[in-house]
Amino acid sequence: MEHTETADDDHVYLSLTEEHGGADARWAFGTGFTDPLHGVDTALPDGVDAATLAATCLALGDDALVAAQRLAEWCTRAPELEEEVALANIGLDLLGQARMLYARCGQVDGTGRGEDAYAYLRGPADFRNVALAELPNGDFAFSVTRLLVLSAWRLALLGRLTGDADPVLAAIAAKAVPELTYHRQYAADWVVRLGDGTEESHRRVRAALADLAPYLEEVLAASAPAGDTVREETAEVLRQVLAAAGLELPERPAAPYRGRRGEHTVHLAPLLEELQSVARAHPGAAW
Repeated sequence: MEHTETADDDHVYLSLTEEHGGADARWAFGTGFTDPLHGVDTALPDGVDAATLAATCLALGDDALVAAQRLAEWCTRAPELEEEVALANIGLDLLGQARMLYARCGQVDGTGRGEDAYAYLRGPADFRNVALAELPNGDFAFSVTRLLVLSAWRLALLGRLTGDADPVLAAIAAKAVPELTYHRQYAADWVVRLGDGTEESHRRVRAALADLAPYLEEVLAASAPAGDTVREETAEVLRQVLAAAGLELPERPAAPYRGRRGEHTVHLAPLLEELQSVARAHPGAAW
């Protein structure tokens, strides 16, 4: 989806946004995209550890796939048709990122598996997504607040991975940056609108922040290989957006889940059961 800037787009969070392209700069498989890997050498570069690269691609792919599945659940349920389309398109962006990351993982982890094997033929304990991505959608305020956290963090991380030693991961990251820039802007817009809106909308965003706060530390800690700079950038983005919304992030004890180690909430299993049901009912089928 294309966002056209107007004179009204003077929210404080817009100072965080770098210039990005229009709709054709974002992509989703099956919608007429330009292959971001065209001409990229897929051979593993000297000095790049295959296991580390595969783990990075798998984790980022799982984050994207699970988040995309949650966003898909808003279809026919969003407050307005415009938001339903926006959330669906954001989900398609993330799905496209997941496919590319899974494909790269299969190339370098020694298994030769394709993207479907990663998406459809693994159980919850084999997934490495952060726990925040798998939580139920809750109300619209929770979903857009979660999207703000995940997109701010993912943009900071993939922005740095555009310079990765692996040219394939770098190319995937470069294509994802304008997508994630839009995701972050969309979510920030809604958090500010709701937080600075009615008493009820403010209450709902405040409740959403309380619900997601225990899962934030895992997200901030899952910044390898970029490390502390991603943590700092993500925290600063959240601080600025929440300040504009008249909100602040509450302190809560960290949740015990560690998705990067396969330790998930009870919510991931039913999500995967729905996602994988057709592929598991027809093993080996070609689509």
